[in-house]
Amino acid sequence: MLFEDLPLSQPIQEGIAAIGHTNPTPIQEKVIPEVLRRNDVIACAQTGTGKTGAFAIPLLNLLNKKIGDSTDFKDPSVLIVSPTRELAVQIDQNIQAYAKFTNVKSGVVFGGASMQPQINLLKSGLNILVATPGRLLDLRKQGYINLELISVLVLDEADLMLDMGFIDEVQKIIRLSPNLEQRLMFSATIPPKVQDLAKTLLQNPEKIELTTNSSAAPSIAQKLYMVPKPDKTELLLYVMRNVVKDKSVLIFRRTKFGVEKALQSLLKNGFKAEELHGDKSQTDRTTALSHFKNKEVNILVATDLAARGLDIDALDFVINFDIPNMPEVYVHRIGRTGRAGSVGNSISFCSADEKNYIRFIETLIGEKIPVEENNPYPLEKNAEPVVHKKKGSKHKKGRKGSGSKANKKRWYK
Repeated sequence: MLFEDLPLSQPIQEGIAAIGHTNPTPIQEKVIPEVLRRNDVIACAQTGTGKTGAFAIPLLNLLNKKIGDSTDFKDPSVLIVSPTRELAVQIDQNIQAYAKFTNVKSGVVFGGASMQPQINLLKSGLNILVATPGRLLDLRKQGYINLELISVLVLDEADLMLDMGFIDEVQKIIRLSPNLEQRLMFSATIPPKVQDLAKTLLQNPEKIELTTNSSAAPSIAQKLYMVPKPDKTELLLYVMRNVVKDKSVLIFRRTKFGVEKALQSLLKNGFKAEELHGDKSQTDRTTALSHFKNKEVNILVATDLAARGLDIDALDFVINFDIPNMPEVYVHRIGRTGRAGSVGNSISFCSADEKNYIRFIETLIGEKIPVEENNPYPLEKNAEPVVHKKKGSKHKKGRKGSGSKANKKRWYK
């Protein structure tokens, strides 16, 4: 199918063509007609499959028909809620690209940045608002956003939204938006908590599941390095010098502390790298992502929450420094590479205490991850996890000194 085959107005078609897209992705092919029919939709597809275009293109088409040549912008009628700042900004950038030849105006608001410019943006008038939950409710409380005027609500990356603890905020947004005519929900997975939210929000939705979200993209070459945990940093430096070289790589670590530690090791060894995690300011996060996308640095070290949903073109490698304890997270991580039909690579470092995680991942994806034999820091085949025993007190349990007993204050007599 071509975009020309879809019932989209000329300005929208021109915007799509200007980006260089001619064929809708499978999720776009299925979702766009349903949104144009004004149906509620719940769509499940892996990251990198074009979900943003699936809702942005038809909503822009509907708005363009409604407003035509008018430039009288007031309160937004379309609200898109996104879990992270970076994803919200990306969605708005995509919308603006698709809307290039229309009068539809969009804007984005998010936490971690000055509120005044966002207030000024809202006062200037918008058709589409992209927002993170916390900042949206803050601005609504101050009277700058009227959710009663929202007719279309989109929840993007719904599973991540709930994983990040936004369930109360999302439910409040739904309660404060009583005049919804259309509701769209997009998620990489549909666990029970997302199903429960869908029942609350959606009305007779069209359910669209592109593929089973438990499989890894066939265009991704996966490799597994079995390595003692203390040697992981040295292995990372070896892989960077001999395998990745000057290619672009996204390195995942489980914690913010781990991100900092890996970044310092890379910088000390002459690599150009940036970091991305929740404790970084919005300015620092935007700068880091910009440097990476502009190829000023070729390495980005990140936590899962910071990197989820990032749209990074032509990413060559994903490295799992720490193996995730949830197998679905592995699929999300390596899905950052090998996007839009390009070939990608994933490398995972597995220590003895992470072997079970790998077994769960292989069960989920239905295939064995090939073990790399050319490994300078191999793990012994029968290596067992290192158990750190806590040293007990030298005193017997419950034993107290006479001074402690004498000075103890009692509430009873």
